[in-house]
Amino acid sequence: MRRYDGKVVALTGAASGMGRCTALRIASEGGTIFGIDIDADGLAVVASEVSDAGGSMSVRVTDISDPAECAAAIQECVDIHGRLDVLGNFAAISWMRNVVEVSPDDWRRIFAINVDGTFFLCQAALPHILESRGNIVNIASNAGFMGQAYLVPYCATKGAIVQLTRALAMEFVKQPIRINAIAPGGTDTPMNEDFTLATDTDFDLMKPSMGFRGFGSPDEIAALFAFVASDEAGNIHGSIINADSGLTAS
Repeated sequence: MRRYDGKVVALTGAASGMGRCTALRIASEGGTIFGIDIDADGLAVVASEVSDAGGSMSVRVTDISDPAECAAAIQECVDIHGRLDVLGNFAAISWMRNVVEVSPDDWRRIFAINVDGTFFLCQAALPHILESRGNIVNIASNAGFMGQAYLVPYCATKGAIVQLTRALAMEFVKQPIRINAIAPGGTDTPMNEDFTLATDTDFDLMKPSMGFRGFGSPDEIAALFAFVASDEAGNIHGSIINADSGLTAS
């Protein structure tokens, strides 16, 4: 399929995990990728993979916790490619910790990346998305719908992404653009591979959020993103699409 011929897609968190897989998937369908990440080496590797597969990807090393950097990244994308059709907000951080051990700096840092970065990228991108009649896809999580022990700050940020997406969708419901979110469950990405358990973890508290089907694949999220952000999903707006192997079905 060539659903993205002539379209420019900006992806945060493009250096690894779901962002990397989505860059490769969109490029395989003809899209031009603008990859945003703080990991310069990872971005270079993914850009090379996209090029080797016959696609096109430019990159910008960016700390999305800085609102000025968010605005600069979007402007650079438009300056280079002349347009922006899709923004995909994948970048996020997470860690497991007893809530009493979460410092003010911990709390502010996770919100700065997971929520502030997403908001300020959306804010900067919206004028260009309106011009191209494009769309935004945020990445929420099953953690935005269910409380999870030892992940209180992360759950709070992903709940914020759910409501951010819905509120933006309502504000622009009369405009010819779409704003949605995908909410994965546990996914086999480097972020999850590097998790360290909280001190004195009680596994009984973790079982409700572990599910029955194991981790999902980042390629599965990339495939869903490629549909949601395409013209085929033209009537999907303001949706939070769960992709969590039934974790939040009950």
